[in-house]
Amino acid sequence: MRLKQILVYLALVVLLCTLSSWAADDVEVEDEEDLDSDSESEPEDQESIKIIGKEKKKAPETEPYKPPVISLENEDSVFFSEPFAIRGEFQNRWLKSQAKKDGVDVEIAKYDGEWSFEEPSTKLFSGDLGLVLKSKARHHAISALLSKPFDFKDKPFVVQYEVKFQQAMECGGAYVKLLSQQDSFDLKTFHDKSPYTIMFGPDKCGEDKKLHFIFRHKNPKTGEYEEKHAKKPTGNFQNVFDGKKTHLFTLVVRPDNSFEVFVDQTSVNSGNLLEDVTPAVNPPKEIDDPNDKKPDDWDEREKIPDPDAEKPDDWDEDAPTKIPDPDAKKPDDWLDDEPEYVADPNSVKPDDWDEEEDGEWEAPQIANPKCEKSGCGEWKAPFIDNPAYKGKWSPPLVDNPDYKGIWKPRKIDNPDYFEDKEPFKMTSIAAVGLELWSMTPDILFDNFIITNDKSVADKWASDSWVKKNVKETYGGDEEGGVVNNLLEATNERPWLWVLFVIVVILPFVLIAACCFPGSKSDAAKKKKTDEPTEDVPADENEEAETKGDDEEETAAGDEEADEKNEEEEEEEKKEAEGNEEEEPAGKDEVDEEETERLEIEKKVLFLVKALC
Repeated sequence: MRLKQILVYLALVVLLCTLSSWAADDVEVEDEEDLDSDSESEPEDQESIKIIGKEKKKAPETEPYKPPVISLENEDSVFFSEPFAIRGEFQNRWLKSQAKKDGVDVEIAKYDGEWSFEEPSTKLFSGDLGLVLKSKARHHAISALLSKPFDFKDKPFVVQYEVKFQQAMECGGAYVKLLSQQDSFDLKTFHDKSPYTIMFGPDKCGEDKKLHFIFRHKNPKTGEYEEKHAKKPTGNFQNVFDGKKTHLFTLVVRPDNSFEVFVDQTSVNSGNLLEDVTPAVNPPKEIDDPNDKKPDDWDEREKIPDPDAEKPDDWDEDAPTKIPDPDAKKPDDWLDDEPEYVADPNSVKPDDWDEEEDGEWEAPQIANPKCEKSGCGEWKAPFIDNPAYKGKWSPPLVDNPDYKGIWKPRKIDNPDYFEDKEPFKMTSIAAVGLELWSMTPDILFDNFIITNDKSVADKWASDSWVKKNVKETYGGDEEGGVVNNLLEATNERPWLWVLFVIVVILPFVLIAACCFPGSKSDAAKKKKTDEPTEDVPADENEEAETKGDDEEETAAGDEEADEKNEEEEEEEKKEAEGNEEEEPAGKDEVDEEETERLEIEKKVLFLVKALC
C-alpha cells in the first residue's frame, strides 16, 4: 500500500513539472505576441518625449506605468495633482523661470539650470516620467499653477510629493515652495524673493541634514510677513539622501493649528503652530522698557573684599614657588670635568666633503657614554616646592551690605502685541514652485498632490509610491521583484494559482511522507533473522494484527511506541531462538519477495527525496 502512495506522489511531481513547462511555454508565447504587437505599434509608442533643452526616446518595457488618478468623488477636495502622465499637459503646465536672483553676480544670477521630463535612471515601470533637476552647481526655478487656489478655512491642508536622489546627495535641496496668491502672478518671473506661504521638504549640505517646514505669518497689526520655522523632527529621516529609493514627503496642517510631517508614510514630526515654531507666532504681552536705565548707585556685587582684613606679618609675597633641595647631595661618581656631549668616534667625513665650500668638517655630537651612570658637568641640586610660598595676599570675601541684586529694566506693555489664535489661516496658495540650487544633479520629483483630505493623499500614494517602494524593497531591478511578477502573472492567468498551491503544498506532503514515515506493524517487523519462528494461530494473528493497527493509529510518529516495538522485537528474537520447530515450507521464497519489494521501495524513496 505504501508503494502505491509513493508512486502517486511521484506521478504528482511529474504532473507538476509538466504544468510548469506548459506555463512557461504559455508565458513565452504571450510575451512574443506582446512583443509583436509592440513592434507593430512602435511608430506611435516611440514618439519622442519633449523635454526642456533636448529629446529622449522611451525605452520599451514589459510592464507599463499606471499613474494614479483622482476619482470623481474626490475631485472637489484636490487642488493640484501631477503624476506626469500626459506629456502635452505637464509640459505646458510647468514653466521655467526667466528671472534673475537679486543681490548676486550677473554670472550666477540667471536661473539657467536645466530641467527634464524623463524616466528614472533605474526604471521600475516603463513610461513613468518625472521632473528631473539636471544641472550641477546651477540655479533652478520652475513652477506650476494650482487648478484652483487653496484657502485656509475649515479643512486641513495636505501637500505630498515624491523625491528620488538618483545620486547620493552632497549639497542641495529638494523642497517645494507653495507660492502665495497675488493680484498679478507670472510664473516666468518666479525667483528666490517671490512670496510663498509654506516651504516644505528635505535639504542637505555635508552632514547638515534638514527637513524644512516653514510658513510665513502675516502680522495683523503691521501687515508684514515673518518666517516661522517648525521644531526639528524627532523621527529618523536621514536615510532619504542616500540615493537608493524613492521617498514620499507629506505635510498636514490642520485647522486646530496642529501639524504633522510624514516621510514614507511614517510620522517624523508633529506639533502646534502656536507652541512649536521659532520665533513664536504671538509676541510677548510685556517687554523691557527701552528707556529705563540702571541707577548709578546700584550695586550688583553679592560679595566684596573684607575691608577690615589685614595681611599677616609673616606673609612673604616675594617668596619663590620652587627652591633648591637643601638635602640633596652630589653623587660620589659625578664627573665634573667631563662634557655632556662628545664627537661621535664612529662618524666618518663624507668623500664629497669640500672644506673650501663646506668648511671644516666636524663629527656630529652624541651623548657622552661616561655620563650615563650618574652625570657630568656642573652639579646642581634639584628644585622642590617652596614650603614658605603663599603667593599674593588678598582679603577674604564677605557679604556686600549694599547688594541690590542684578538690575533689570522694568516691564511695559508691548505696543506691538497681538494675539493670533488661528495661525492656520495663512495666505491662500496659488502655485507650487521649485527654486533650488544643488551640487548633486539628477534629483527626480514626481506625483505631486495638494488636497484637503489626508485619505485622498494616502490613496494617491498607494497607487504610486507604494508600488515603487515594493519594487525597490523586494527586487528593485528593471524586471521587478519576484513577488510582484507572480502576482501580476496571476492577474492575467488565474489558473496559475492552482499551480502555485501545488508548488507550495506538495513539497511539504512529500517531505512528510518520505522523511517521517509511520510506524511499521508487527507483522512487517517480525522476520528479522533466519532463525525459525513459532507458528501463530490465525485467530491470534488477526488479534495481533488488530492490536498492531490500533497501536499504529494511536501512536504513529510517537517515540514511545517505537521503543515499545523494539522491546517486543527483542522478545520475539528470544522466542525464535528457543523454538525448535521447523520453519514452514515456502518461507524463504516469501522473504526473497519481501526483500526485493523493500529494495524497490528504497529506490523510489530516493528518487522522490531527490525531487523534493
